[in-house]
Amino acid sequence: MKNESDFAASNRDDCRFRSGIVSRIRLENFMCHSNLQIELGDRVNFVTGQNGSGKSAILTALCVAFGCRAKGTQRAATLKDFIKTGCSYANVVVELKNRGVEAFKPDIYGDAILIERRILESGGSTVLKNSQGKKVATRREDLLELIEHFNIDVENPCVIMSQDKSREFLHSGNDKDKFKFFFKATLLHQVRDLLKSIRDQLADAERLVDELESSIRPIEKELDDLQTMIKNVEQVEEISHQVQLLKKKLAWSWVYDVDRELKEKHAVVEQLKRRAPKVQARIEGLMGKIEGLRERLGKKKAQSASMMEKTSELTRMRNELQHRLSMATKERLELEQEHHRKKSFIQKMVNRMKLLEQQVHAIEEQHITNTQAEAHEIDTKVKELQDVLDSSHVTISRLKKEEEYLAEQLSSKTREIEDIDREISDKRKRHKEILDQIRDLQLHKTNKVTAFGGPKVTALLQAIERHHYKFKSPPIGPIGAHLSLIQGETWATAVESALGKLLNAFIVTDHNDSLLLRSCAREAYYNHLQIIIYDFSRPRLSIPSHMLPQTKHPTTLSIIQADSPTILNVLVDIGSAERQVLVKDYEVGKAVTFDQKIPNLKEVYTSEGHKMFSRGKSQTILPPNKKARATRLSGSFEVQINNLDKDASHVQEQAQQTMERKRKLELVTQDLKVELQGAKRRRMGAEREATSNKLELQDMQNSYATESSTHVSSADELRQEITKLQEDIQGKEVALEEVQVQTEVAETKANELRTSFENLCESAKVDMRACDEAANELSLIEKDLHSAEIEKRHYEELKSTKVLPEIKTAEEEYVELENKRVESHRKASIICPESEIEALEGCDGNNPVKLSALLTRLSQRLQQESERCSESIEDLRMLYEKKERKILRKQQTYKAFREKLKACHNALELRSDKFERNASLLKRQLTWKFNSHLGKKGISGHVKVNYEDQTLSIEVKMPQDASNNGVRDTRGLSGGERSFSTLCFALALHEMTESPFRAMDEFDVFMDAVSRKISLDTLVEFALAEGSQWIFITPHDISMVKHDINVKKQQMEAPRNE
Repeated sequence: MKNESDFAASNRDDCRFRSGIVSRIRLENFMCHSNLQIELGDRVNFVTGQNGSGKSAILTALCVAFGCRAKGTQRAATLKDFIKTGCSYANVVVELKNRGVEAFKPDIYGDAILIERRILESGGSTVLKNSQGKKVATRREDLLELIEHFNIDVENPCVIMSQDKSREFLHSGNDKDKFKFFFKATLLHQVRDLLKSIRDQLADAERLVDELESSIRPIEKELDDLQTMIKNVEQVEEISHQVQLLKKKLAWSWVYDVDRELKEKHAVVEQLKRRAPKVQARIEGLMGKIEGLRERLGKKKAQSASMMEKTSELTRMRNELQHRLSMATKERLELEQEHHRKKSFIQKMVNRMKLLEQQVHAIEEQHITNTQAEAHEIDTKVKELQDVLDSSHVTISRLKKEEEYLAEQLSSKTREIEDIDREISDKRKRHKEILDQIRDLQLHKTNKVTAFGGPKVTALLQAIERHHYKFKSPPIGPIGAHLSLIQGETWATAVESALGKLLNAFIVTDHNDSLLLRSCAREAYYNHLQIIIYDFSRPRLSIPSHMLPQTKHPTTLSIIQADSPTILNVLVDIGSAERQVLVKDYEVGKAVTFDQKIPNLKEVYTSEGHKMFSRGKSQTILPPNKKARATRLSGSFEVQINNLDKDASHVQEQAQQTMERKRKLELVTQDLKVELQGAKRRRMGAEREATSNKLELQDMQNSYATESSTHVSSADELRQEITKLQEDIQGKEVALEEVQVQTEVAETKANELRTSFENLCESAKVDMRACDEAANELSLIEKDLHSAEIEKRHYEELKSTKVLPEIKTAEEEYVELENKRVESHRKASIICPESEIEALEGCDGNNPVKLSALLTRLSQRLQQESERCSESIEDLRMLYEKKERKILRKQQTYKAFREKLKACHNALELRSDKFERNASLLKRQLTWKFNSHLGKKGISGHVKVNYEDQTLSIEVKMPQDASNNGVRDTRGLSGGERSFSTLCFALALHEMTESPFRAMDEFDVFMDAVSRKISLDTLVEFALAEGSQWIFITPHDISMVKHDINVKKQQMEAPRNE
């Protein structure tokens, strides 16, 4: 029996693996199949049949459909070899489910993706289609994108293990073969080869760049020598020119030096004279600024005081909410810690229970091993044991009746719980339907048009608005949006049942407008839009009274009104609204329809939605549409929403009451289980006692019976302790669920307080910001006022103590420099005219002392360099430029090569490190998972992976080897044991790979009957737990596979001799 959490977990698993699994495979003229279609379940699938029936062709077709080459399937050399003999083509269609959060482009493909691979003699093609069979893509890149999205690698043996791979893998005992299988299944082989290829390519590139760089080194040396020679010659010419120039500059430098001093002194005098009025103006400006700042300071202080009073209350409220939020968060953390402690305690009890189970198993094995045949003299006890045996039979009979009564009670309570579960499911389904109706009504409330076609109608109306100029007359629709009821909501349900799909229809004036409206519908993705062509110019139809039903009850036409006569004409011509009679209840409707024989009557509708009509002698009554939601023609959606809210609350309350009854019944069921287990233990104890007495009567088995009774008693005590631990675990799990509920309540409370705190902070943010801005402005004003006062005092002192005295001193120094300048100009004019120096841009700002020292050094250097250099500088420059152009382009190219190679090397080293870490992690993970699967049969083992030697060895410790701690290689096992251990190894690899589906062909080869049953049970259990889709193909009998809703078995037809 599953509880609600189990159902929820099951639903989550279904949703998770809804995308990418194979739902159907269809083969046409493929290998031995002319036309084969096979439906696959979402979880575990078994396909059986005789040899030659075409089972393996299914996996081959899967590989071909997902782009595998013919040689990769190991069944043919080319794709055309798969075409059935005598046929010109072959076709493979694979349908994948495409639902859930991991769906591949659901807006394009929909709920399913069809992969169609067509094979011809001259080639082939692959087409991707959507759920409606419409072609979407034909490129191989699109197929590769789909395969990468779903992580489907058909060449990986852990995804599809073909017949040849299964035989090779299960039969081979070679460590290197196992390593190859492991290396390929985990994709390490692919990554290693890729890294090696990149490393080799980088090494070749390095060698090539080294050769290119070495080829230009002689030319670089020649360039360096030429550069040195050119510099030497340029220096000689430059030094000679500088010596002549310096002699002239030195003469005039004395004049310019005095001019510079005069200019500087004049500027100083002028500057000092300008400072006095500036300082006075600055003092007066600062006085005005101080007065303005003092006025602003007073106003800002008053404004800040009022803001502080307003924000103090907000600050207090925020601090209070923050304190409450901290307390709620602390409470949630404490509950989470309590939940963790209880969960850890439950895990310890589970480990204790597993240890006791191992002890029971060890006691039973010890009992079998230590059996010895001992004879005792018991002839005198035979009669006494016979009496005890008869008494035991009476007791066993009584206990069996008690156990049957308890089992019947438990079965009855279990059925009641199952009925309650179905009732709860119905309530929840009803509650969801009501909520959907409320959402629809709320949408209709905001936009009535959406009630007649959903959100697509809005998109259609927008498309019509965009293309309105193309229509001869604007379309009218949906019809329901233009209708209203004359007598309120009394006949809303009946009218909606009578008009039906006409309420969603659109009306156009001619065929061209119909085609244009259809294109607008396609633009808005509104499929199956009903379009009615009707002449808009026709006036309102006048129906004679003798053509109307002769009855006092209203007709559909009489209680509706429309904003256009065309709509009423369409309802008459298309829907026969004038002949549809509306009645209050069911009985009146029957009388009007079948008893009164009213002429011109077509149909009768009741206010509950019943439809009644008579055609000849046939009388028909159709019930209301159960899926129909709230009436769309209603004028007041608010009343319907309120009624549905009450219904939803009522249904939810009923569901809570039903769940409470379920919990009570579960407690009663738990008590009955405990009583039933107690009765079983008492019956089994009596049976063991009777068996013990019976065995004591048998010759040559006396000691065995006595010892067996002792071992059984010890085992029973351990089982009782296991049962007690199970009961304690159940109690602890209930307490754990209570703590979980409390944690969720605390989390909800903390979230509510956090939301309140954030809302308060958001609302107070503007006021706080304004208060902070006012405080900042006040601080700035005070700071500016203080700075202005200090600056005013500074300028007053500066004027009286420094500015005026400095002006007088500077004027006296200026007169003295003018006299010195006249004498220096007279001396310089004798050496050269001033115009020549001006043409050379003066003395470059150097004073006479520097020019004199520089002239001496340059004269000495000119003499030395002239003795060393004798070649022409123009010849040297031409030769240098020629060689430089030749080598510069190559140097830039080789440098770019070297930078790119360095970046590639860094990236390669990073990926190599990651590869080594992943390989080590996969090795440890493989050993753990392999040992876990072996433990289900009481076997333990170890997987040793050596990446350097490329070997993988499997060591297995069988149960019979427990006493001597022997570990055997798989080659020392029997065929069945070796196959089972190898299968466990394969399952461990399966756990390390991800794929939406997996397939294995003839996985049970080389197994005996016992090993095959254990392997099948292990595979099914693993497949169901792992959750993805599995396809098992075998020629053997699979009747021993347990029946399960998630296990699907299919039998292939026997091969026909053609």
